[in-house]
Amino acid sequence: MLIDLSHPIRTGMPVYPGDTATELEHAKQFAKDGYNNHLLTINMHAGTHVDGPMHLLDIDNRINEFQVDRFIGRGCLLDVRGQSVIDARPEYEALIQPNDIVIVLTGHGKQYGSPGYFDQYPVLTEGFAKLMVRKQAKMVGLDTPSPDQYPFEVHRILFREQIFLIENLANAEQLLDAGPFEVIALPLHIDADSSVARVVARSLT
Repeated sequence: MLIDLSHPIRTGMPVYPGDTATELEHAKQFAKDGYNNHLLTINMHAGTHVDGPMHLLDIDNRINEFQVDRFIGRGCLLDVRGQSVIDARPEYEALIQPNDIVIVLTGHGKQYGSPGYFDQYPVLTEGFAKLMVRKQAKMVGLDTPSPDQYPFEVHRILFREQIFLIENLANAEQLLDAGPFEVIALPLHIDADSSVARVVARSLT
């Protein structure tokens, strides 16, 4: 079983305040041009995407310089719905294994496209981020636009240890009944700090 954890890319999709709007143009049309083609203008942090360390660190490590296996791994779901601040908990010690891709289900993803989605979301504590570092997580995935707010220290704690972020996940609630699963979160082979991505979970049972 595959679960699509990605939002569709389309003109006018929600973007972080201040970011460039997404435009998907049907640039060539069969009836007029004899073939179809589309032109996409998108910033790499629109919709479901993978944040690389270069996003908020003064480094020049582009996302396509990392090995593909960095973006595939065993999934670990943390159900934190109802919490506005997500901190480390003792039970996470046994749940999270080295090289896991940790998916944090806040329930906020249901607000995608609604007013407040980008400024009224649950956040991770620095203690939670340090737990991810200690547990050697590969990635942390969220059904929110960010793990934190300004000055974005949680981002930096993770990025300094090359722990990637997946933001704006869709359909994360479906993982509750998935059993053991693997996450595949492949960024584009693009020379950029971060990348839009098609993220899926594959059931291992």
